[in-house]
Amino acid sequence: MRTLPKRLKKGDTVGIISPSSPPNQENLKKALPFLEELGLNVKLGKSVAEVNGYLAGTDEERLADLHAMFEDQEVAGIFCAGGGYGAARYADQIDYAMIKENPKVFWGYSDITFLHTAIGEYANLVTFHGSMLASDVGKPEFHERSRRMFGQLFGPFELHYTEEVSPLETMVGGVAQGELVGGNLSLIRSAIGTKFDLGVKGKILLIEDVDEEPAEVDEILNHLRMARKFDEAAGIIIGDFKNAEPKKRKPSLTLEQVFDHYFSDLNIPVVKGFKIGHCEPHFSVPLGALARLDADAKTLTILPGVE
Repeated sequence: MRTLPKRLKKGDTVGIISPSSPPNQENLKKALPFLEELGLNVKLGKSVAEVNGYLAGTDEERLADLHAMFEDQEVAGIFCAGGGYGAARYADQIDYAMIKENPKVFWGYSDITFLHTAIGEYANLVTFHGSMLASDVGKPEFHERSRRMFGQLFGPFELHYTEEVSPLETMVGGVAQGELVGGNLSLIRSAIGTKFDLGVKGKILLIEDVDEEPAEVDEILNHLRMARKFDEAAGIIIGDFKNAEPKKRKPSLTLEQVFDHYFSDLNIPVVKGFKIGHCEPHFSVPLGALARLDADAKTLTILPGVE
């Protein structure tokens, strides 16, 4: 069992960091009132507004922000401003023992998947795959359901995903139980063969991605297949694959044909259609929490991610 972070409460201070690429600063400013509506005070990391090419400051600056927010006893939770690229560049320099001693809410997705995997493995902490401030909250299309998902941080309650949220399709029936792990497909693949390789044995694997055309999704899924991820997992949840249209390669298989090739003959439950990923609404979930996927009933139940 992974450690559950303490729930947030009104009056708490939360830290904002940019672990990867520079976030849109205007969108970030527009997002901060939302945190204030939740009753939270905000503390900005030193490199949140830094620009170093496609990175939000140097690796050392971004790492220092991550460490500072976990060490700061006044900070009850950490929200990522955005994703992009760059979190993996310093993952091998993170002080995981310190994070394990200071468990707290850590929230983000996309490139942050690498940090979710690393922190889950080496600090044994439940973290949250959820909407980010500049990338999502500060935009006009930020959905009311996405907004409500932050409520799971303020009290320990189960999450229930049914077809009331979005239409779901069962690719393989059955029931699976285990820790929910995963996130962005490209980042899961990038860790294979490293010390941050995602362990999926007996777990429910979540995958989502953005701007990858079917041929690229095919190539990544084939890598995971050959790495035996699909043999080891207890079940698979297919989230949102935004802009997964053929661009460079035409003619093309459809994304659905690619999914059918890799998943339809598996002997574990597989369900697709979850609004988890680069989408609105975005159903935010605790990674490392225990979950139950019922592919026959098309339901996903996840135990609380906070205590």
